[in-house]
Amino acid sequence: MRTKIYSKLLVIFIPSIFLTYSCKYDSYADPKTEEPTVTVASCEGCHTDYDHLKTVYSPDTVAPAGGCGGEAPHYEPYDRVYMGGEGYEAYKLSGHYNMGCVACHNGTDNTDDKTIAHSGDFLRHPSAEADEKCGICHGSIVNNFKTSIHNGTGQKRKVAIRSGVNNTSSQDFDKLPAHQIEGYTANCATCHGTCGNCHIVRPSAAGGGLANGHLFNKTPDMNKVCIKCHSSRGAHAFLGVAPGTVPDVHLTKKGYDCNTCHSGTELHGDGVAVEQRYAYSELPECEDCHGDVSTNNTYHSMHADDFNCQACHSQDYNNCGSCHIHGDGARIPSYQGFKIALNPIPDIKTEYKYALVRRTLSAPDSWKEYGVDEMENFDALPTYNYTTPHNILKWTSRTTIEDGQSCSYNCHIRNEDGVYVNKELYLFNEDLLDWEVNATQSITVDNDLPDGWLK
Repeated sequence: MRTKIYSKLLVIFIPSIFLTYSCKYDSYADPKTEEPTVTVASCEGCHTDYDHLKTVYSPDTVAPAGGCGGEAPHYEPYDRVYMGGEGYEAYKLSGHYNMGCVACHNGTDNTDDKTIAHSGDFLRHPSAEADEKCGICHGSIVNNFKTSIHNGTGQKRKVAIRSGVNNTSSQDFDKLPAHQIEGYTANCATCHGTCGNCHIVRPSAAGGGLANGHLFNKTPDMNKVCIKCHSSRGAHAFLGVAPGTVPDVHLTKKGYDCNTCHSGTELHGDGVAVEQRYAYSELPECEDCHGDVSTNNTYHSMHADDFNCQACHSQDYNNCGSCHIHGDGARIPSYQGFKIALNPIPDIKTEYKYALVRRTLSAPDSWKEYGVDEMENFDALPTYNYTTPHNILKWTSRTTIEDGQSCSYNCHIRNEDGVYVNKELYLFNEDLLDWEVNATQSITVDNDLPDGWLK
């Protein structure tokens, strides 16, 4: 008899151990088996009743921030918080739904008073407190993300360096004046944000608000998320937006999206701070799919140690510059260009002498609207960055040669009756504006071209 009693106790006790030590929110009702009563006197009821939201919403007092791709599209405040659209039913079947609204957002449930519901420690964007709200179940991802380039660490590092704070770490960004940090948060951070910006809501640059009901999207949608923040450069090239360009061959021939290649540590980070995105140890490389491209044809064998792949296989790509943060915007308007310079990051991309470069946004007075008339250490970094445009084609204006011409006809500089053909492909001192010269002349090709090119 005692053995039977012990057996029954074990049957009861052992499952209770797993309930106690599993994620603390597992005790919420299972939405698959228990349908809750939903009224407007609750978080869920209010945010799934579109007509009710239109009667209680608060009008915007500040226009949603845009990004480098221009002004953000406008969504009404009630549209941004409406949960009842596409994705809501799937959300109700998820573990996140089980947790309940106040588990993430704090505030008060079961009231039809908006002020009370959003009172106290209410969080509009819980992932802004990721350690407490996301880390309880996703600890390693949250910890790694703190040093991720997507969290803005590379951009913060450059702002700190140019502002004269230090020359090594994004941690020094916090030493900047409070008004400059405020400017970064109000402008740059519209893309460099938190977990929710990719997995729950549209990023601010895309208009903000819930992207798919309240569904947590494990893999962000390329069109709703990725290209909204990367609109002026990555997406602009990949989709072939500019006149005279066509979409990237990886899109048209393979049907790839962003996550096909970018699924590794460069998205969430790996917990190790890197100075910029090309410093990640596990970035996708052309060789991952194309094998040993350095020897698979004569042209590659000749130039594998000279140029990065994009120098031959990219189309013209979008550039702009001299951005006045929260002022005039980009005072060098966007333009399609193509420039090869000395490799600006030879300590990271050690295999190439030359590489494609793209004009940066920064100018000495970029932060003037936030009390910084001129960055005191602006010349510490070039005004052109190493770049790998996402507009790849096998046959470009450099790889397509007319019958009877040499392979170098469209890329080597040559003198034809006093006109230097192909010179526009390369970055020279004469291409720089006055305020760019000191910062950038170290990567121009003036004194580093093969003998005879400029004769």
